[in-house]
Amino acid sequence: MNAARRNLAANVAVPLLPDGLSILVPVYNSAHVLPTLIARLFPELNSFNVPFEVLLVNDDSRDESWSVILDLVRKHDWIRGMRMMRNYGQHNALLAALRCARYATTITLDDDLQHPPEEMKKLINKLRDGFDVVYGSPESETHGFLRNIASVITKIALQTAMGAECARNVSAFRAFNTDLRRAFDAYQSPFVSLDVILTWGTTKFSSVRVRHDDRMLGRSNYTVAKLISHALNMITGFSVLPLQLASITGFAFSLVGLGILAYVLIRFAVYGSSVSGFPFLASIIAIFSGAQLFALGVLGEYLARMHFRLMEKPSYTIRERTWD
Repeated sequence: MNAARRNLAANVAVPLLPDGLSILVPVYNSAHVLPTLIARLFPELNSFNVPFEVLLVNDDSRDESWSVILDLVRKHDWIRGMRMMRNYGQHNALLAALRCARYATTITLDDDLQHPPEEMKKLINKLRDGFDVVYGSPESETHGFLRNIASVITKIALQTAMGAECARNVSAFRAFNTDLRRAFDAYQSPFVSLDVILTWGTTKFSSVRVRHDDRMLGRSNYTVAKLISHALNMITGFSVLPLQLASITGFAFSLVGLGILAYVLIRFAVYGSSVSGFPFLASIIAIFSGAQLFALGVLGEYLARMHFRLMEKPSYTIRERTWD
């Protein structure tokens, strides 16, 4: 089966088995960590007494991650591997894996063991209380000051896009009903936010506090710049809030303009002279020009997304996978 046929097949969600766990792990430069992750996952998954699988999605790693995945697949029949054509990002990789998940409940976690497998039971227990999505929120943030500020900005943007109160507790450590994917089976945009598109299928979100450990190796790929970029992508890709802000800004400055016009006319009627001075005129022009450029920038962002959508740029392309 060639790459195009494999990608087409992965875009069609496979039928779900009535019970079981699908664990989705996006992998990027984690060759040395994956064996430890699998060793810690197995006893925890086995304790649930249901069928399970682990899908490892290699997002075009630059190390030997794919070779390690292939070796793990040969050793364990409950592990499946998938390799992206290029680096698409964590959420795109998860979307690809989710469409291939076989079991009714899905858990996503990072590949660096920051999300302890031993904490999965907390998410599952909360999910059984009737929720469709449960996040494992960290008991405490362990990043630097700027990284924490960028994370807060991202979560505010996510709350705007999701329209859900739990957005402030969103984490990459999440459990949800796999059947939710029916709400976005046809989604093909290159801009993916798994947390936002999950809201297309449910409003039953919750979260629990779990332990988040330090990374075993390396550093987070989510830098401050990437987090801010992700926040902008979510706001402009899944919300009309920027357009509403542009409209409100235009309306507010129109009122300012009318106020200035009234001031000029009243001054002329009372004193017989208009407002003098170049600085006054220049400042007014600068204010209104800035408002116009802001509105044009917002419109440009939305037009750019429409352009990419019309280009039919895929969310992901699969190079190969370990099953037919």
